[in-house]
Amino acid sequence: MAAPRGVAYPDRAIRLVVPFSPGGATDVVGRLWADRIKPVLGTVVTENRGGGGGVTGAAEVARAQPDGHTFLFGNTSTQVLIPAIMHNPPYDPLKDFVGIYILCNTPTSIVVHASVPAHDLAELIAYARANPGKLSYGSAGAGTLTNLAGELFKQLIGAPDIVHIPYKGAAPGVADLASGHIPMMTPNVGAPLIELHRAGKVRILAINAAKRIKAAPDIPTAVEAGLPGMIAGNLNGLFAPAGVAEPIVERLADATRQIMADADVQRILVASGFEPITDSGPQATRQFITEELARWTPVVKATGLKME
Repeated sequence: MAAPRGVAYPDRAIRLVVPFSPGGATDVVGRLWADRIKPVLGTVVTENRGGGGGVTGAAEVARAQPDGHTFLFGNTSTQVLIPAIMHNPPYDPLKDFVGIYILCNTPTSIVVHASVPAHDLAELIAYARANPGKLSYGSAGAGTLTNLAGELFKQLIGAPDIVHIPYKGAAPGVADLASGHIPMMTPNVGAPLIELHRAGKVRILAINAAKRIKAAPDIPTAVEAGLPGMIAGNLNGLFAPAGVAEPIVERLADATRQIMADADVQRILVASGFEPITDSGPQATRQFITEELARWTPVVKATGLKME
């Protein structure tokens, strides 16, 4: 619903729900957007509504009044993985939300400890196939994108016996990888991981993206390295409850596009391991979510992952 004729929009503070704890990747980008959008929208109150891997906050926004004063800053977990994994999800990502803009993408990667006898992706694949049951990989937790990136890798190379070791977040997993407690991980790429790679403590063999990333242009993509289909990135974007008036959606999309064109915003995101997206919008967001659902749902089903 649009504001009545003659009534200014917005007429009160905007509420931005981040469905995760403070300090995480989605929270960082969401707060950056909230800060930069203030000249257009005025006061933006960011609320962290963590719980259920993002379910709690996302479901709350799906049920909110579509008056243009409540938005979700979601990611791949809330808009793709939860609907694919849950037996009875509390919302439909395409019917209950309107996508406004995907601000950035954080690709996952294939990383090994320095002791693993593989210096490129082809050598790792050969090692995994020649040593069934000897390789394991860590993730940020069961059902996360990092978990599914590992499962996709297993499916693509035909190595189902690589053991999954779930952690409570990426940081403890990366710490165990760097110290040699686990041989392999499929984490999102970020500045700390790149630093460990530069220091020789871990080897990032490939980035799971369509093209090389700005933060590490010397590291090949998995596709380049000979593994077509190995693309797994975590989107961060702005979503509204379905039914928000199109002029509001377009206004926010245009304002966000201007934010993403700012060189300083791009620099901040790249420094943190994000790939900024300067040409998104409502149609592109919906198309991307549709494609990601079609791509990940079969992977989820093949793994047997289930959430109640």
